[in-house]
Amino acid sequence: MEFSDLYSNRILEIAGAARQMPRLDHPDATARKVSRICGSAVEIDLKLDDGRVAAYGATVNACALGQTSAAIVAEQIIGSTPEELRALRDRMAAMLRADGPPPNGKWDDLKYLEPVRAFPARHASTLLVFDAVVEALERAEA
Repeated sequence: MEFSDLYSNRILEIAGAARQMPRLDHPDATARKVSRICGSAVEIDLKLDDGRVAAYGATVNACALGQTSAAIVAEQIIGSTPEELRALRDRMAAMLRADGPPPNGKWDDLKYLEPVRAFPARHASTLLVFDAVVEALERAEA
């Protein structure tokens, strides 16, 4: 697979159609993650209520792969539990680094990022939003 093949039409569609997620005024927690390799950055806010994500905000300055991950998270995160989100981060890391299967169910669109596994230098930017969400969860629960 060529590097340019990573940027499939579906990846570009998801990244290009990402809706803006305004930052939260009073989040329970905020986390920022930056890829040392490419400089992509994601900063997210979370608000939890009754053990589920009730509100989410984000600033995403990333490549198309990081934007795609962040766009899918933004569409699906509301109502998710901390346990689900930690498992999602682990599953994404396993998909990229250990040939694991892609997430399914409401997270099914993450399968379009499966070809990233062949390019280890792109793993960090693809995983930024998941790492930021887990860090924010830890801060909110502390």
